[in-house]
Amino acid sequence: MKSKDWLIFIGLALVWGSSFFWIKIALEEVGPFLLVAMRVMFGLLGLLVVYSLKRPEWPKDKTLLRNLLILGFTNTAFPFVLISWAELHIDSAVASILNSSVPLFTTIIAHIALTDDKMSVRRVLGLLVGFAGVALLVLRDIEGDVRLNLLAQGAMILAVLFYAGSAVFARSKTKGAPQVVQAMVPLISATAFMWAATFAVEGPVRLPSLPNTWVALLWLGLAGSCAAYLFYYYLIHSVGPTRTTMVTYTFPVVGVTLGVLFLGEALDWHLIAGGVLILVSLLIVNRS
Repeated sequence: MKSKDWLIFIGLALVWGSSFFWIKIALEEVGPFLLVAMRVMFGLLGLLVVYSLKRPEWPKDKTLLRNLLILGFTNTAFPFVLISWAELHIDSAVASILNSSVPLFTTIIAHIALTDDKMSVRRVLGLLVGFAGVALLVLRDIEGDVRLNLLAQGAMILAVLFYAGSAVFARSKTKGAPQVVQAMVPLISATAFMWAATFAVEGPVRLPSLPNTWVALLWLGLAGSCAAYLFYYYLIHSVGPTRTTMVTYTFPVVGVTLGVLFLGEALDWHLIAGGVLILVSLLIVNRS
C-alpha cells in the first residue's frame, strides 16, 4: 500500500478499535438501539458539514444511490445494533476479538465475487498469521473464570458476516460516487431506520444525562462514523475489501491497550506477541 493508504489505515484502526471501549461506556446509561440511533445521527450531521464544505457533485445514477442506501442497513444499522446488544453480555475486548474474524470471511466472499481481489498463498498465509495473533489475545481474555454468552457471540458473528458481505458489495457496486457521498448516503438510511426502530423497541426514549455518555456518543458519531466512513470507503476502492477489513485485526490490540492505559489492566506477553503477529500479517498481505 502507499504511504497515504497506510496513514488512513492506521487512523481507521485507532478510531474503530476504540469504538468497543466507548460503546461499553454508553451502554451504562442508554440501550443499544438509542446508542446506534444517536451514533449514526451524529455521524450524518458531521458528514453533512463535510459535504457542504466540499460540495461534490451528487451522483445521478439511481442504482448507485440505491446500493449506498442498502449499505446503510447491511454495513451500519444491523451490525451496529448487533454489536451494541452483544456488549451488554460480553466484554468490549472480547467483542473486538470476535470482530477480528471479518477478514477471513471477506477473503472467501471476495474470492468468489470479485475478479481483482483473489486469494493467493501469500495472502492466506498473512491472514492465518494475523488470526494466530488474534487467538493469542483470545487466550489473554479467557484466562480465569470468564463465561461468554453464546447468543451474544452469535450476534457478533452475524455482525461480522454483514461487514464482510458489505465490504465486497461496496467494492463492486459503489464505484463512481464521491467519497463523502459514499460515506453519507448509507447514514441517511441508517439514521431513518434506527430512530424508527428505537421508538418501536425502546420507547419512550429518554436522552442521556451523564457527561461520559455524551462524550462516548459524540466520539462514536463524529469519529467512529463520520471520519471512519470517509477512511473506510477510500480504502475499499484504493486497496480492496480484503486489505481494508484487515483493519479489524488491529481492534484487539487497540482495545486491550486502552484497558492497560485507562483501566489498569496488565501488559502481558499475550498482548505483545499477539500484536507482533498481527503487524507481521499486515505486512505479508500488503507487501507489493
